[in-house]
Amino acid sequence: MLKANIAVLVSGGGTNLQALIDAEKNGIIKSGTISLVVSNKEGAYALERAKNAGINTKTVLKSELGSQEAFEEALINALEEVNTDIIVLAGFMSILSANFTNHFKDKIINVHPSLIPSFCGKGFYGLRVHEAALAYGVKVSGATVHFVNEIPDGGKIIMQKAVDVLEGDTPEILQKRIMQEAEWKILPLSCEKVCSEILKEKK
Repeated sequence: MLKANIAVLVSGGGTNLQALIDAEKNGIIKSGTISLVVSNKEGAYALERAKNAGINTKTVLKSELGSQEAFEEALINALEEVNTDIIVLAGFMSILSANFTNHFKDKIINVHPSLIPSFCGKGFYGLRVHEAALAYGVKVSGATVHFVNEIPDGGKIIMQKAVDVLEGDTPEILQKRIMQEAEWKILPLSCEKVCSEILKEKK
């Protein structure tokens, strides 16, 4: 069966990557297969997760390549070598330029730990998102999967899921709840949705 080639870009522990690996194994992602995991950090635990699942890995380091241009060129080469159809940013801590996002227009998706347009854009990542949400006193937060363009968190929304903010939440507790109840669910579902649309185009 024809499947879309998925590449996942990571920087850290890879919990969202694990959610994608599990979703493919459990048949939630059936229109695509994860063929490559690329890290921009040496020794990221996400690479171990990929290796354990028998997925090819690659590390591309900006520090070795010297510039954003050279870094993105190396990324593009790695992705094109395996005929990547869709790129999933799973905790990838590097802003990509318009040059890169236009090269893979409507082919890059990202999960953000809030309900966009709240608490998103430049500087909103990791725990900072949840700190801001709690400081503002919101009663509902959640996660958003969106297409990636040159504006941080600025691309078209694919899927959102709301998660209640509870009395006594700390940024860490809220982060964990949003991951478990929203991110790990809607990222694989969005990935499947985009893969199936890519396959339709290929046919």
